[in-house]
Amino acid sequence: MFRFLLGVISLVLLLAITMTGGVLFAFWHFGRDLPDYHQLANYDPPVTTRVYGGDGRLVAEYAVEKRVFVPLTAIPQIVKDAFLSAEDKSFYTHPGIDPVGIARAIVVNLRNKGIGADRRPVGASTITQQVAKNFLLTNEVSIERKVKEAILALRIERAFTKDHILELYLNEIYLGSGSYGVAAAALNYFDKGLDELTPDEAAYLAALPKAPNNYNPFRHPQAARERRDWVLGRMAEDGKITASEYQLALAQPLEVRSRKEMQATQGADYFAEDIRRELQAKYGEGALYRGGLVVRASMDAELQAMGTRVLRRGLSQYDRRHGWRGPVGHVASGVDPVRALAGLQRPGGAEDWELAIVTGLTDSEAVLSLADGHAGHLPIAELKWARRVLEKSGLGPVPRRPGDILTPGDVILVEAVGKGDDGKAYGPATYTLRQVPKVEGALVAIDPHTGRVLAMIGGWSYGKSQFNRASQAMRQPGSSFKPFIYLSALENGYTPSSLVLDAPIALSQGPGLPMWRPKNYHDDYLGPTTLRVGIEKSRNLMTVRLAQALGMEKVADMSGRFGIYDNLPHQLAMALGAGETTPLRLTAAYAMLVNGGKKLRPTLIDRIQDRNGKTIFSHDLRFCDGCSAPRYSGQDMPTLPDIREQMVDPVSAYQMVSILEGVVQRGTGTSVKAVGKPLGGKTGTSNDSNDVWFVGFSPDLAVGVFVGFDDPASLGPKETGGSVAAPIFRDFMMEALKDKPATPFRMPPGVRLVRVDPRTGRPAMPGDTKSIYEAFKSADRMPGDEEGVLEGDGSADGGFSFAPYLGAEEGASPTQMEVVPGTDPTLPSVPSDPSAPVTTAPSAAPSAGGLY
Repeated sequence: MFRFLLGVISLVLLLAITMTGGVLFAFWHFGRDLPDYHQLANYDPPVTTRVYGGDGRLVAEYAVEKRVFVPLTAIPQIVKDAFLSAEDKSFYTHPGIDPVGIARAIVVNLRNKGIGADRRPVGASTITQQVAKNFLLTNEVSIERKVKEAILALRIERAFTKDHILELYLNEIYLGSGSYGVAAAALNYFDKGLDELTPDEAAYLAALPKAPNNYNPFRHPQAARERRDWVLGRMAEDGKITASEYQLALAQPLEVRSRKEMQATQGADYFAEDIRRELQAKYGEGALYRGGLVVRASMDAELQAMGTRVLRRGLSQYDRRHGWRGPVGHVASGVDPVRALAGLQRPGGAEDWELAIVTGLTDSEAVLSLADGHAGHLPIAELKWARRVLEKSGLGPVPRRPGDILTPGDVILVEAVGKGDDGKAYGPATYTLRQVPKVEGALVAIDPHTGRVLAMIGGWSYGKSQFNRASQAMRQPGSSFKPFIYLSALENGYTPSSLVLDAPIALSQGPGLPMWRPKNYHDDYLGPTTLRVGIEKSRNLMTVRLAQALGMEKVADMSGRFGIYDNLPHQLAMALGAGETTPLRLTAAYAMLVNGGKKLRPTLIDRIQDRNGKTIFSHDLRFCDGCSAPRYSGQDMPTLPDIREQMVDPVSAYQMVSILEGVVQRGTGTSVKAVGKPLGGKTGTSNDSNDVWFVGFSPDLAVGVFVGFDDPASLGPKETGGSVAAPIFRDFMMEALKDKPATPFRMPPGVRLVRVDPRTGRPAMPGDTKSIYEAFKSADRMPGDEEGVLEGDGSADGGFSFAPYLGAEEGASPTQMEVVPGTDPTLPSVPSDPSAPVTTAPSAAPSAGGLY
């Protein structure tokens, strides 16, 4: 008996020694060349770069792994408890591996193999082992990987605290739907922060690590709920929730919600894409998609949505004026409409509309079949615009009945409509005919005091074309470039009342070439005309004479200072806007006019922070002495310095602002006057109406609008900046300034105001009802002094002379002039009674305030 016991003991010891040796050998063999687990001390995971608008709403996210890193101390206990109960309830007591769990897994796997079940082996990985696998190993299913995982888990447990390991796990784990880490998953599944999750929602997130795709709530709602309920049961069993909390959570439906914050800034695609390109150029692709940058954009979500809506409306109105190009498709008779529509895809740019098939026609309406099987009605009143586009004779007649333009089987784009243009309400299921415009356009809105781009719309639809016409399209500005030629004149001794001859001119283009004979738009001539009227009426011939007298070197220098062109060719055709620039650059130049001639850098980004919250970029470079005081103790308020470079004389800039206000009041932009607020701006139309513009401003908002085809072609013989672009500008300003006070343009010191006749620039006579206050510099020659007319014969040296002006007001006495120093907040309109008092503001310019 003793020998038998001795033999058993010896055998057990031998087996123990053998097993220990085997384990030690396995640890030595598999522990060689393992990844360095010390790298986990400095966890630096790929984190989502997020772009926020000026109001704090999310604009865009950029990531290869959508992750928001959250320290363990900021993760609610209910979330930690849910994952511990589901994945590793003894996490805080085991040394990195769970022997009991391993034994249980061995038994289950042997049972499954014994009954011939073709199942994936059951694992017994602790959270520490999952950290080792996710950070340092692969997902390979093998004994070797499991042994390496266990070895690393034991080493990790000796090197780091349990809290650090859990923090790594909860931020790294993949939870489906592109979500890495619990914070990203909470946003993607429930549109909530971690601190807002209920026990049932936390339990669902904890159900996902095992197999996220198998428990996807959209594809497998039943399996997802069963797995969630299992986790809730484990939480109740472990005492993490009470019995009543368990029953309440169990009764909750599994509801996932899309993210509202992403929907709040729809229409910001062009803006976000330009920011993405800027971030990639500045910091590289790695920082963009993995660096966790926090970007505060300058975008105003309301103005962005407003601009998108107004630009699309303007482009659609132009498109409708030019007829109906036909249906997007046709289906044969007898085909099931619902099935046919299910196989069709909407054209790019038609994302907000529906496809419909014409199934019947009457004299008053077309009967439609929609993709959902419902019927709709398209009344003839909604088809009046749809004149057929004829190849040779332009547009066909206005449709009198739907059958004039539609046939059964036509596939068309429609949108539900509640009432007609006459205001009368339609019945239910009434639709209007839609068409994706071929014409494109852009709209830019800039804060003229800071250069912050508040809105940027680069085309009809990002889904139709990702090309951003606001920042990438190089187009001819036409007459919208003229203000900068006249600004050069104001900087070189001219006044708004200086006279330039508006008459035919012929210029040599060189040996063997015909003479260049520019024309005015209406091919008419005004004779000696003031600079003001030259801009207000957009006189080409005056502009050419003025540019030749100044010299194109000065014009090119001015355009470069204002950032319109980099290297403007010294050719007189450039004075009429024949160069190419972008809407963003031209709008920024107008912003520098209204801010008093201060240089600004248009920017889409206010500030960038790294993943740790450190500011690594700021658009505002001003240093504020005293802004960081910990508390207020009676000290003076800090004063921010103005570090903007002065591009031109502030009085010259103001003179141009006043002239451009006249464009709206009396010139080519009178459609904008309907806004009813102080506004200035300029139309622009290139040759053959290929490009049309309106760029303008209020005292606190600069806006540029461009319209044209991507492949330059004529918009039509009667389509100009005043008829196409100006109404878009008007509608945008109508909404943007709706609740804003009628702020007058701010006047700098050194301005003298004189009542003049705007047509002649001569002093206004008593009782003159059309007089205005004209802005002059203190050193300017006043109206009534001897004045000449700038003439030019087109010769090589310009042939310029200043002939005496013998206009109707020649010889007016200086005593009939009214000269007012300082500012008049009622510019440019004045009382018709010359004896009426004039309000004089302080000579110092008031500070700019407000956004727009």
